[in-house]
Amino acid sequence: MIHLTPEQHVFVTERHLATLTTPRADGAPHVVPVAFTWDGGEGVLRITARRTSVKVRNIERAAAAGAPARVAVCQVEGGRWLTFEGTAEVSHDAAEVAEAMRRYAQRYRTLEPDPVRVVIRVRAARVLGSSYMTR
Repeated sequence: MIHLTPEQHVFVTERHLATLTTPRADGAPHVVPVAFTWDGGEGVLRITARRTSVKVRNIERAAAAGAPARVAVCQVEGGRWLTFEGTAEVSHDAAEVAEAMRRYAQRYRTLEPDPVRVVIRVRAARVLGSSYMTR
């Protein structure tokens, strides 16, 4: 389980965007901007997305092949940065989507309902960061 330092926790609750890197079918990285929330109790980042997005398709393709997608989420602001590495899964569960939207509203803004919204759950296995962020 990942436990963030106080500086890291503050950083992932401030309003910043990040990038999500997922593997394409040919192994090349697909990098897109995302907003995420951190659940320290579960060691999970949640990202909402449309189920038709490339990032969702990349993660679901990996799962269909029998292995979870290995992904990275990187947030940067000036000299501060954190990268979470881990595995991702897509949840279509309505309760999970509602929880992700609730958390998103706390960090960013209220989302409008969207019937094709899903949640990408990234189980963090490792966190890297700038020296200030990893003391």
